[in-house]
Amino acid sequence: MTTLLSDIAWSDPLLPAVHDAAWEAELKRRGARVGEIDRRVAPSAWLREAAYEAVNYAPAHLPDRLYRIGNMVTAQENACRYCYGATRAYMRVIGFSEAFIQKVERDAQLAELDTKERAYLAYCRSLARSRPRPAEAERAALMRDGYTATQIAEITSIISIGCFFNRVTTLLACPPEAPLDRMANSPVRFLYTLAMPLMRKLGPARPVQAAPDAATLAGGPFGMALAPLAGLDSGRVMKAALDGAFASGALSRAAKALMFAVVARTLGCPHCEAEATRLLTAEGFEPAEIDGAISTLRCARLAPREAGLLAWARDTVSYVPSTIQRSTRALAAQLGADGLLEAIGVASLANGTVRLAMLLK
Repeated sequence: MTTLLSDIAWSDPLLPAVHDAAWEAELKRRGARVGEIDRRVAPSAWLREAAYEAVNYAPAHLPDRLYRIGNMVTAQENACRYCYGATRAYMRVIGFSEAFIQKVERDAQLAELDTKERAYLAYCRSLARSRPRPAEAERAALMRDGYTATQIAEITSIISIGCFFNRVTTLLACPPEAPLDRMANSPVRFLYTLAMPLMRKLGPARPVQAAPDAATLAGGPFGMALAPLAGLDSGRVMKAALDGAFASGALSRAAKALMFAVVARTLGCPHCEAEATRLLTAEGFEPAEIDGAISTLRCARLAPREAGLLAWARDTVSYVPSTIQRSTRALAAQLGADGLLEAIGVASLANGTVRLAMLLK
């Protein structure tokens, strides 16, 4: 059965909103609205940038209409009340009808969509769910439906970035964006719909950044998973997040690599497990020690405060929101606010990266 927004139980926020004046000014300079999530990830430089990029990503090879629909079903599959609700509200503001949205979220056959578009939505659901992850045959099916290899790479990266962001907001139990909900439910919503294109046109233009080439993407942690994104802006987004996560010091590098290894094995990704093993070997771990930590979800090498990370990371792969929020709250007592925020970012990024790596099959 499909999960509807009203079905998702949600706890109180796990971390408080932090008003960082410099960061909020920077967001406004970029033309972005400062939301609930921006204030809750503000203390982490790499995570707040990754969250901003996830929200403001503009696909180059996919129509905006399909992009918005795909974002909603990805959030729905990940049972993210925050992203599901925000995307649903935004779709209403920009002109999608309530009847159409209800058909999409109930996974009904849509006369408004053609075969190619329905195949895209099915792929979004399959990759977000990843039980099991899509295989090469499903990519081949998309190509038969008319998608190019570049489009499939961007679609896969968009879903992966969505899975990352859905988990950040779920693990934080981020509260809804009240202003967006008010706009979506306003009796004069049509005025916002009419004004939105003009507001986008008159607002500050996002600086164009060169999409990285394969050699640039290959450097750094999990560069092999990014290789298929050469020439796509999503490659820049994912690389910045991965480099930032592993350079940050709120958790040990070994703990982060082990979290990736656990998520990789849980989702059956030999590529990401091999890369995590490479990172751990560089930290002085022996192969048997790595395998034992992944298998038992315990590692004597980790600091006592990091002891619960591996079992918790496994549980972020597939979860009931209220249950994972409860265990995340328990983890906060061990890690403190900065450590918890980093753990949330790393576990979320591991889930996104492992899903992205299905392009290597």
